[in-house]
Amino acid sequence: MKITARQLKTLIPLYLMTKLLWLIFSGLLVQTRSSSPKKPNIVMIVADDMGYQDVGFRGSDIQTPNLDKLAKSGVILENHYVMSVCAPTRASLMTGRHATRTGFWRSNLNPAEKFGLSLDETLLPEMLKRNGYSTYGVGKWHCGAHTWEHTPAKRGFDTFFGLFLGSQDYFTHRNERDDWLDLREDYLDGNGELVDIIRSDLDGQYNTRLFSKKSVHMIKHHDITKPMFLYLAYTAPHIPDAAPSNDIKKFATDSMTPARKKYAAMVSVMDEGIGEVVSALRDKGMTDNTILVFTSDNGARFSSEGSNFPLRGGKGSVLEGGVRGVAFVNSPLLQKTGYTNRNLHHVTDWYATFQELAGDQPERHEKVQLPVDGVNIWRSLSNDEPCRNEVLLNLRDVSKQAACSDTSCSESVDEETGSLRKCKELSGIKLKTGTPIKAQDFFAIRHKNWKLITGTAFELRGWSSENRREGYISFTDNHGSTHQRSLATGTLLFDLESDVREEQNVADKFPDVVETLMHRKKHYLKKVKFLEQRQIDDDIVMEDGIFRPWVEDFNNGTA
Repeated sequence: MKITARQLKTLIPLYLMTKLLWLIFSGLLVQTRSSSPKKPNIVMIVADDMGYQDVGFRGSDIQTPNLDKLAKSGVILENHYVMSVCAPTRASLMTGRHATRTGFWRSNLNPAEKFGLSLDETLLPEMLKRNGYSTYGVGKWHCGAHTWEHTPAKRGFDTFFGLFLGSQDYFTHRNERDDWLDLREDYLDGNGELVDIIRSDLDGQYNTRLFSKKSVHMIKHHDITKPMFLYLAYTAPHIPDAAPSNDIKKFATDSMTPARKKYAAMVSVMDEGIGEVVSALRDKGMTDNTILVFTSDNGARFSSEGSNFPLRGGKGSVLEGGVRGVAFVNSPLLQKTGYTNRNLHHVTDWYATFQELAGDQPERHEKVQLPVDGVNIWRSLSNDEPCRNEVLLNLRDVSKQAACSDTSCSESVDEETGSLRKCKELSGIKLKTGTPIKAQDFFAIRHKNWKLITGTAFELRGWSSENRREGYISFTDNHGSTHQRSLATGTLLFDLESDVREEQNVADKFPDVVETLMHRKKHYLKKVKFLEQRQIDDDIVMEDGIFRPWVEDFNNGTA
C-alpha cells in the first residue's frame, strides 16, 4: 500500500509517541524488578520460653505494645503448635520436619553433646539462599555445634550473630553450666572459609538489645534488589532471669512480685526491640513485601514467672501450656487480617509455606530434599481456610533408641529434676514415682478438637494462674492429695473445644475416638528416627574459656 506524504506526516508522531510510551513502561518495569523483589521478605522472630499469656493481646499485665499492634493488625494464631522444649522446636522450624524425624524427639540439646541436625538436612536458610535470598541469622542457634559444619554460617546463613548454645548470661554472654563465652559473629569469606569472631568486646551489654540492634543493622544495609530472610531468635525470656535495673523500673508494675517484675522487663525489652526492627523495615521501604512471623518456641517454664493461663502445664510437657505457642503473622500480603485464626498449625508448616512463596523447586537442586512434614498454610493464614486436621505433638518410644550402656549418654532436659511425690490414681490413670527424664514413653496427638495423651511414662502438671498472681495451681488425685507435677501412666482424652484447660479426661466416654487415634501411632512410629546413644563429652576443656566446636571426625548419619 502506497503512503502519501500527508499520511506519513500523521504517522511519524504517532509512531514516536508509541515508542516513547514503550520505553517509559520498560524502564519502569526494570526499575520495579530491581527495587522490589517479587519473592517476599521473611522476618521470623522466635521468643524463648515465653508464656502463652505473656502478651498484652492475651490480657497480660506485661507491656508489649509492639507485639499487640502487630498481632491485632495481622492474624493471631490460636492453635499454633510447637515442641515442648527449645532445640526440638528450632530443629523442626529449620527443617520443616518433625522432631521425630530428626532425632530431636528424645530430649533437649546439651552444650557438650555430640549431636545436631544431620548435614543431609536442607535447612530453611539454605533453601531460601538457593532461591536468591540474603539470609541473616541473629540470636540463639541450638541446633548443634559440636563441629564447625553444624554451625549457622555453614548451614545457609550469609551472616550469623549470636550464640551456638541454648542459653547464656544476658550480660557476660557465658553459659551458666560451664562458664563458656559464646557470643560471636560468623560468615564465610571470599574463599568459602568460615570466619568466627568472638565478641568479647560486648561484655556487659544486654544481649536482647544487641540482637535487636544487629537485626536493625542488617535491614539498613540489606541490598533490596534481593529478597531478605531474617531469623531473629531471642534468648528472652529464658533463664537466667536478668534485666537492666532501669528497665525493671520502666516496664514492671507495682502489683508484680520482684521476680515477675524482672521477667516482665525481659519480655518488654524484647518487645521494644521488635518495634525497632519494624521501624527499620518501614524506613527501608520493605514493609509492603514482608511477612513477619512471631512465635514462642514452647510455653513458659513451670517454675518461672511466666504465665500460660488458662492452659495446663508448661515447658517440657505435652499439655497445652507446653506446646501451644503464642504466635501471629503480620503482612500486607495477607488478604484477611485483624482476626484470630483457629485453624491447626504446626511449627514445621513455616518451612513448607516459605518454600512455596520462594518458588523453590527441590527436585532441580543437586542436594536431595528429605521429606517435609509441614504443609503450606498460606491460604489458611491469608483466607482463613482449613489446612490440616491433625498435629503430632510428640512420640517417644523406647524401641526407637539404643540402650544406654554408660553414664555418658545424654539425659538432658531443660527442666527441674528431683524426685516427684508418689500418689495413686486420677481419673482412670495412675500416677507414679520418678523424675521428668523418665518421661520417655508416650504418644500425644491432636486431631480436630480431640487431644490424646497415652503411654507408660508421661508428665502430668497443674495450671498457670492468671498473670502468675497465684503461682501454679495443683491438681488433686482421687485420694485428696495435691500435686503440681507427677509422672503418669494410662490414657488421657480431652475435648479442647469445650475443655481447653484439660480438666476432664473423657477417654472412658469416647472409646471409639481413643481407638481411632491410637491407630495413628503406628503410622507415625514408622517415621521416627532411630537414635544411637547421644554422647556428652563432660571432660572437654575450651581454650581461653571460649566455646568452640570440638569434634573433627563425626558420623553424618547420626550427628
